[in-house]
Amino acid sequence: MGNEEQRDPASGENLPGDEVPAAGSEGETSGPEPQEEGLTVEDILNAEQTGEAASADADSDADAGAGASADAEAGAEAAGQTEADNPYLEDLRRITAEYANYRKRTEANAEVEKQRAVAAVVNPLLSVLDDLDRAEKHDDLVEGTAFATIAQKIRATMERLGVESFGTTGEPFDPSMHEAIAQVPVPGTEEQTVLDVIERGYRIGDVELRPAKVAVAVGADG
Repeated sequence: MGNEEQRDPASGENLPGDEVPAAGSEGETSGPEPQEEGLTVEDILNAEQTGEAASADADSDADAGAGASADAEAGAEAAGQTEADNPYLEDLRRITAEYANYRKRTEANAEVEKQRAVAAVVNPLLSVLDDLDRAEKHDDLVEGTAFATIAQKIRATMERLGVESFGTTGEPFDPSMHEAIAQVPVPGTEEQTVLDVIERGYRIGDVELRPAKVAVAVGADG
């Protein structure tokens, strides 16, 4: 077996037994050539952009901006056409404004009605406040006494209910809030003023419970 002739696979000729081609040499000649290393992501990112690519990006951005502005203009025109074509839009605005005014008036009227309801309860107690004022003028409300403590509680309760008093000595006379009980001629008086407060006036918010009863100082020459 060792002396059998070997044939060349390429030419078909017989080869001597000791001239068999080496497998290693044939593998080396027929093997693929080594390839160069490929590009990495860092190489692509660090590569400089060519002039053509930069101009292409600029044109793309310009086209995008023009498209956005065109869309905005188209939207504005559509909105204008919608307002012009809708005959009920002005009526809707008018009705909305009327409803807002109606709500404000309703809320204001409700507050006034509430004040009037409180006034109906408080009005009979005004004579009690008058008695407390007279007792204070005569020094009957001595601090620390039971009478003075009761007077403070009554007045504090009236304040919590929103009752306000008005009418002080020396202020200008106002017929809308003062009731003149007497006129006293005073020399040198140029403007009618409150000379003395007989009974203070009271109000709750915009609701007047009663005017202040006052004596009015007038000029001595009439």
